[in-house]
Amino acid sequence: MFTRVALVSLALCMMMSLIGVNSSLHAEPADSAAPDNAAQPNTPTASVESTNPADAATYDPLKLADQLAIKTLDLTVRDEARDRAIPLRIYLPASTDPQPIVLFSHGLGGTCKNNAYLGQHWAGRGYVAVFLEHPGSNDAVWRDVPVAQRRAAMAKAASAANFMLRVKDVPAVLDALTRWHADPDHALHDRLDRTRVGMSGHSFGAVTTQAVSGQVMGRNLSFTDPRIVAAVALSPSSPQRGEPREAFGQVKIPWLLMTGTHDEALIGHADVASRLAVYPALPPGDEGRVNKYELVLHNGEHSAFSDRALPGDRQQRNPNHHRAILALSTAFWDAHLRQDQSATAWLNGQGPASVLEEKDRWQKK
Repeated sequence: MFTRVALVSLALCMMMSLIGVNSSLHAEPADSAAPDNAAQPNTPTASVESTNPADAATYDPLKLADQLAIKTLDLTVRDEARDRAIPLRIYLPASTDPQPIVLFSHGLGGTCKNNAYLGQHWAGRGYVAVFLEHPGSNDAVWRDVPVAQRRAAMAKAASAANFMLRVKDVPAVLDALTRWHADPDHALHDRLDRTRVGMSGHSFGAVTTQAVSGQVMGRNLSFTDPRIVAAVALSPSSPQRGEPREAFGQVKIPWLLMTGTHDEALIGHADVASRLAVYPALPPGDEGRVNKYELVLHNGEHSAFSDRALPGDRQQRNPNHHRAILALSTAFWDAHLRQDQSATAWLNGQGPASVLEEKDRWQKK
């Protein structure tokens, strides 16, 4: 338990830092356009890991098993200690053996039903994809609010209080998954490999992902859950105050960051530069192993990672963006949750080039 002083300190830090920091707070009911702010190219500084071209040549992260066999479960985690209900949408793969778990946290104003294209694909690759919904920063924030007042309502929901709710939702869900796995009467009985857990999210969900996967908050406050062994952050962001290296320099597990050259959110103050500052602040993999990655999609807006375009988008939607997101995230999960050597060879070799366009940028270290 945090002391009252620590919580007050955190709240002040979050209000001054995280909300502006993580201006990647995604507004589902966007009603105006974000300003353009194209990013400057990064110079790759990738360390090189030995790969087997033969393995990479036979690996295809876009190949799926029988999609008709995927089941969708809508469940609710009841966190009695906080008197809180956390809705879930779970995409179950065909296999009934215990499979790795991938959690996903939605953006500000979203629901657990958002980003279904990710859940369907990851389940088609054999992962139990668990999509969380965070009351307080879900669609209830704006759905019954007059259009003219929605932006203010969204900004109010981008709060330190909702950040705290979110980071506590993640361990609560992991605890529930452990109980359900052990319950012979539950649909998830003996279906979950709790030793291989990935965390992911978009926008406010990326903020949540960063926090539970190794980022340090304020004065060495950490919400890292040791059960998470790899993370994917879509539209990550840096602290508004303090150095990014102080926040991200202690990240130990593999991280994959994805953003775009026009990735601006409607709520908050982070710009493309804030998103691009995360990767340089991450430490490289131990002993020369590559385990930190960044993708920057050319002309990718904040909605590039969503199911659909949003009102106010300025760039033409590029179908290849989703193809790249699916391929790279899948290869990342395969390499770091399954320790699949062919996926590692593909990810660290020439595989990404096969799904990216000429002006997309990819780097690793």
